[in-house]
Amino acid sequence: MLSTATHPVGPVARLDSGYGAPIRIGDNSWLGGNVSVLPGIIIGCNCVAGAGSVVTRDLPDSVVAAGNP
Repeated sequence: MLSTATHPVGPVARLDSGYGAPIRIGDNSWLGGNVSVLPGIIIGCNCVAGAGSVVTRDLPDSVVAAGNP
């Protein structure tokens, strides 16, 4: 198995480790430019993530989030 110092490189190993967990983005949600969404995050419906934001936690429906943690 291929790996780096901090995480696995292979696609199957990444899914099992949580590093490759899928994200879900609800209907009518908008992500600004250069937004980073961490693995496994769920973004609800009618959400806005401001430009340059880092989304580290799930966003419930109808939330506006901006900034870095």
